[in-house]
Amino acid sequence: MAYLKPPWFTAKVFNKIAMATGVSGSETLTVTARTSGQEQKIPVITVYVDGVRYVVSTRGESQWVKNVRANPVVTLETKVGAVRFTAAELPVADRPPVLAAYRAKAGKTVDGYFAKLPEAADHPVFSLDPV
Repeated sequence: MAYLKPPWFTAKVFNKIAMATGVSGSETLTVTARTSGQEQKIPVITVYVDGVRYVVSTRGESQWVKNVRANPVVTLETKVGAVRFTAAELPVADRPPVLAAYRAKAGKTVDGYFAKLPEAADHPVFSLDPV
């Protein structure tokens, strides 16, 4: 599976600002690293489709995706507090409606990722079920 590595500025500066301010509707996803056991925090934009909340990896097979597959219990921090979820990966065939809703919500900021990774298989999608 493909992966688009973020530029240094995004990884070291912008992501921290996004998590601190909630810019563009971002929330903070906390996962457990599969080898070290330490927390990994990443900004994400969640989307609801048919009453289910989802998180999408716009950059493909990222480290957080691999970590969620290894340990699906995650925490999502929003402006109203933190909630624990169990994440379940969607099969590729079920991803298109979620990806369409995600692209509509996230806007032009994610168009470049989908231009470089155009297939639904390129974007892991996880449903979030409260623990």
